[in-house]
Amino acid sequence: MTPRPITFIGGKLVLSEGEPLAGNLRCAEGRIVALGDVTPADGDEVIDASRQLVAPGLVDLGTFAIDKPAFHFGGITRAALMPDQSPPLDHPARVRFAAQSGKPDLWVHPLAAATRGLEGVELAELALMRDAGAKAVATGRRWIGDAGVMLRLLRYAAMLDLVVVTHAEDASLTGNAVATAGEMATRLGLPAAPAAAEALAVARDIALAELAGARLHLRQVTTLAALDLVRAAKDRGVRVTAGVTPAHFMLSDLELADFRTFARLSPPLRNEADRQAVIDAIADGTIDVIASGHDPRGPEDKRLPFADAEPGMAGAETLLPLTLGLVRANGFGGHIDMARAFELIAGNPAALLGVQAGRLAVGYEADIALVAPNRPWLVDSREMKASAGNTPFDRRPVEGRVAALFKGGARVK
Repeated sequence: MTPRPITFIGGKLVLSEGEPLAGNLRCAEGRIVALGDVTPADGDEVIDASRQLVAPGLVDLGTFAIDKPAFHFGGITRAALMPDQSPPLDHPARVRFAAQSGKPDLWVHPLAAATRGLEGVELAELALMRDAGAKAVATGRRWIGDAGVMLRLLRYAAMLDLVVVTHAEDASLTGNAVATAGEMATRLGLPAAPAAAEALAVARDIALAELAGARLHLRQVTTLAALDLVRAAKDRGVRVTAGVTPAHFMLSDLELADFRTFARLSPPLRNEADRQAVIDAIADGTIDVIASGHDPRGPEDKRLPFADAEPGMAGAETLLPLTLGLVRANGFGGHIDMARAFELIAGNPAALLGVQAGRLAVGYEADIALVAPNRPWLVDSREMKASAGNTPFDRRPVEGRVAALFKGGARVK
């Protein structure tokens, strides 16, 4: 059933550039049909968005679980699902099922497993999985150590016009490490790997992508050295993009001091200089995407000694407010403007996936979030909508909350 046309009035529109502008927005038949000086048509549902931002629904690039209540709470209307499922998304039937799993109120965009079983050895049937609904190819939680396999993957993906999403850590250096080598890891006696493991992986993958003429997305780039490599590659025209999660611009390895496993992440938290480098890279455009890294883990995975706990955080509910923290001029923020914030969490990830969403523009999908940008709330792991509340931001006060959410012009929250 086609939803009734809606006109949002009285709000401020978050456009692709500039400050949010006062204006109205009308959507019909699941698409945005007009914005700006718009008058509601007869029969429209009229929604008063006064004192709220009218923004695109978030597009979360690289989640490990489909957690609809958490996504709706966080304003996420589309989620790119990592192939690390059980079984992995390395077969067209599994991709097709995943692509249908959230509709109609959440669209799941599966990322095809780059190799069979995500083992890094034999390429999976990428063309068939693309036809089944895969929007990109991903190496999963692991780096492909064999350069020959990676080059073949990049060439094949380039032929299919698919982005390759890679995890950039040289596994031969990281081994079983759970922390970044440095004073904190030494003090705590944790297995650690040098931060250079990331830069080495980034350097190789950029070189191979340049050779193959492929599009490469480095899902998380968290160190100064690796960010400098991305910056230089962009300057010479390599088709590389970079992402990060809020943990790596909000937290440093000081969070490990009490062995709190909610701070056990992959890649691990870095030192303060690297954290600052991530913020600078967000501000100067080196980083293209901020994603939640949503990976809910229950007590059976987290209530363990730090070195034995599984990495991951429940991030869908905090993606928006933590990103908005980069915008606020007081205290921590003032690094980016509101348009850039939504480019990072909606527009750019949508473009990488090749979907007409993530922006307020005529003809685009009517995935709309009404956001109260200054509404304060407290992150509480016990109250989260996610299937598990393993957040490193537990008890942290934040600002910014989704008041209403629309998927294809139909209200879902």
